[in-house]
Amino acid sequence: MLNALVAYAAEEGEAHNPLIPAWYDIIWSAVCFVVILFVFWRVALPKMKALLDERAAAIEGNIAKADEAQRKAEAALEEYSAQLASARKEAGEIRDAAREDGKKIVAEAKETASAEAARLTATAHTQIEAERQTALVSLRSEVGTLALDLAGGVIGETLSEDAKAQAVVDRFLADLEASEKAK
Repeated sequence: MLNALVAYAAEEGEAHNPLIPAWYDIIWSAVCFVVILFVFWRVALPKMKALLDERAAAIEGNIAKADEAQRKAEAALEEYSAQLASARKEAGEIRDAAREDGKKIVAEAKETASAEAARLTATAHTQIEAERQTALVSLRSEVGTLALDLAGGVIGETLSEDAKAQAVVDRFLADLEASEKAK
């Protein structure tokens, strides 16, 4: 191809540089360029600018929405933290109240057990005293009968008079008790 250009230039006879275009090509290229530039300036550029402005507005709107969402999330997190702290405080209060209630229940149980033990002890003392009195009466009766039998054997007569025999037994037991207390 280069050979063809060189041959063409040699035929014309002028010293024409093949790298520089002819004047008519430059003029028509400039006219086409101005027309394309005018169309681009009037039609494509406003559409591009509108499209870019729309995208910028959408991006700004999305940024604003994201900021709003972030503020809401921070507010929700703050509220959640406050609720969590409140719940922890309430749980601590409930735990403390339960401990206090437990202490009261234990104290009441101890008091109830002490009262029951005291009642059982008093009942046992009463029962022991009643049995002691019963044993004492029974013992007096048996000792009296034995004393009368022995006295009757010693004197050789039966003591059949109950009032007299009872007076003798009572006197004998009183003497015996007095001698025990003197010791």
